[in-house]
Amino acid sequence: MELLVLFLEFFKIGLFSVGGGLATLPFLYALADKYPWLQSSQIPDMIAVSESTPGPLGVNMSTYAGFHCDGVLGGIVATVGLVTPSVIVIIIVYQFLEKFRNSRLVENAFYGLRPVVVGLIASAGFGVVVLALFGQNVSPMNWTEFFRWKEIVLFILVLAAARKWKQVHPVAFILVGAAAGVLFRMG
Repeated sequence: MELLVLFLEFFKIGLFSVGGGLATLPFLYALADKYPWLQSSQIPDMIAVSESTPGPLGVNMSTYAGFHCDGVLGGIVATVGLVTPSVIVIIIVYQFLEKFRNSRLVENAFYGLRPVVVGLIASAGFGVVVLALFGQNVSPMNWTEFFRWKEIVLFILVLAAARKWKQVHPVAFILVGAAAGVLFRMG
């Protein structure tokens, strides 16, 4: 039964998360609120792992969440659930490609979807930044616990370095961040 729920939840995510992997984040946060097998505090780690591994971000995150829920089989079920709506839509669109290509209604629908996708991605990105820099339970009562100074300094340094040295491959910054995270946890 748990695998069926996993499939259906990721099917819904795949059906409604238009715009790529980051557009799945609001749905993943909703899953974290709904089910005990995913915690919102795990989502930044999920993003880090998903960005660091080959493949589409949304697929990697669904595999990660499914594996965390129910092992290898859970990872497979969640991934299949996420990609199934896209496969179905691609098959349908292929059948009616000529009609859709010249449809003013479809063109207008995509015109309206663009700002929605940008808003979802911006909202998810803001949530990740707040969680990564300020922690899960932000409370302005205790400012020393509210700010994660090491993470904020690392964020600013990597942002400045990425802007200054644009020719450096992003993998270098990911490796620096991973090394810093190991050092932060050890120290």
